[in-house]
Amino acid sequence: MATFGRGRFGGRICYFRDLGVSTLPLASPPWRGGGAAEAASRKPVDVHGADALQDLLPPVRPSKIIGIGRNYRAHAKELGHDVPTEPLYFLKAPSSLLVSGGSVVLPSESERVDFEGELGVVIGKTARRCSLEEARDAVFGYVVACDVTARDLQQRDGQWSRAKGFDTFCPVSSSLVTDVDPSALRLITKVNGIVRQDGNTEDMVFSVPALVAHVSQAMTLLPGDLILTGTPSGVGPLQADDHVEITITDVGKLTFDVAVQ
Repeated sequence: MATFGRGRFGGRICYFRDLGVSTLPLASPPWRGGGAAEAASRKPVDVHGADALQDLLPPVRPSKIIGIGRNYRAHAKELGHDVPTEPLYFLKAPSSLLVSGGSVVLPSESERVDFEGELGVVIGKTARRCSLEEARDAVFGYVVACDVTARDLQQRDGQWSRAKGFDTFCPVSSSLVTDVDPSALRLITKVNGIVRQDGNTEDMVFSVPALVAHVSQAMTLLPGDLILTGTPSGVGPLQADDHVEITITDVGKLTFDVAVQ
């Protein structure tokens, strides 16, 4: 398992591996060859010196974010919908990304904004009309994510772009991890310390490879693209000053606060 992130060090933005007392900068995204071998050949950044970490940034810069709807049976039921017979997906704006530790901003246009803790899949190579086996090979790693949703606007608009696409509506963990088996990972969402979601990816209707393969039939997936794989039951509204913590076994933790516009 390897851990990668992205941040601003001494005025420059770079990907890195294994943030710690010192970290190894990458000249390119890790899925484009800037991995362990390159990192080992480069000078570590002194994160307490001139190259001190100024900001952590989302560990991906996707050309697109694809969300999967109703991919857990219990979640479909709690929303009063049937389980899809094939993956139901939508797009979230890349500008909705927010790194862990930031604040989700509740827009004035909505009276109900919900949290949806999810496993995020980071694509590592171009995938177009791929098979299940090719889909497995196209995955680079995983992040913890939250598909924040303006529920009233979702229902009112009849399509989901606005409800899912507000700025800050896609918080992600500050690092991504590789070499994780996504088939049975426990996902827990806490709001103000109270468990609101406790699910497992083994309950997903469509597996990670099935989702990647299906989406690739419609649109070319590019390195760095992000797929949110759906949420377990237990979603609920966010309020100003809430603190949210989402953890996924072997993947990590995402935290964010909630503010008003």
